Amino acid sequence: MNFGLIIVGDEILSGKRQDKHLPKVIELLGARGLALAWARYVGDDPARITAVLRDAFSSGDAVFSCGGIGATPDDHTRQCAAAALGVPLELHPQARALIVERMRDIAAEQGVPFDPDRPDNVHRLTMGAFPSGATIVPNPYNKIPGFSVGDVHFMPGFPVMAWPMIEWLLDHRYAALHGRDRQRELSVIVRGTMESTLTPLMEAVEREHAGVRVFSLPSVDHPQHGRHIELGVKGAESVVAPAYARLLDGLHALGAELGPELVR
Repeated sequence: MNFGLIIVGDEILSGKRQDKHLPKVIELLGARGLALAWARYVGDDPARITAVLRDAFSSGDAVFSCGGIGATPDDHTRQCAAAALGVPLELHPQARALIVERMRDIAAEQGVPFDPDRPDNVHRLTMGAFPSGATIVPNPYNKIPGFSVGDVHFMPGFPVMAWPMIEWLLDHRYAALHGRDRQRELSVIVRGTMESTLTPLMEAVEREHAGVRVFSLPSVDHPQHGRHIELGVKGAESVVAPAYARLLDGLHALGAELGPELVR
């Protein structure tokens, strides 16, 4: 099982707001020894959202979707999830109870009687209409839940809500996977050598050391190292050290100019 992320909203694609979810989800996964396999951005177009969600449901991955589950006209994610699954939207009873509880809290804070039949309160219940068969994802910020269908999970776009909800999912649904993707990286700064010259060595290291990936990160104007390539290996602790030793031997054989070594 891989982890994926979907971020929904015209405001991200137009640049009105900067996405904060991608780096945070990478951080949350990394803290648990997990890694993000892919991410997709999509605007508020129902057909595109439906297509993206159809891919997510069929992927077999654990997917976090942020944005578009509210009750305004530009919120389409709940409806698109139902369309992607071919099932109707239904008012989830537990979601309804939590939304009503939240509305009571608001009325008490405002010092007014709670009127469940007031049009705006009736409309708020649509936020609990989820695809048939969904389960709720608790929202500690304001109680209005997100939802899950299988391993695809839906949260609001607000980071203050979405991030604790994703943490809850990681620590409850996926606790058994913690530590699975934990990796170590060893690399070295290489100066004065072209990537094309290094490619055969990179291929040899990967061929000779199963479970290791070699990476090459060129830079043309680094403030400290100038023009260089950061060349390294990453993988499980047990396989990285011998692969890195092989990489260094190959670099010495090429007569490459080496700079500082990096450990992550």
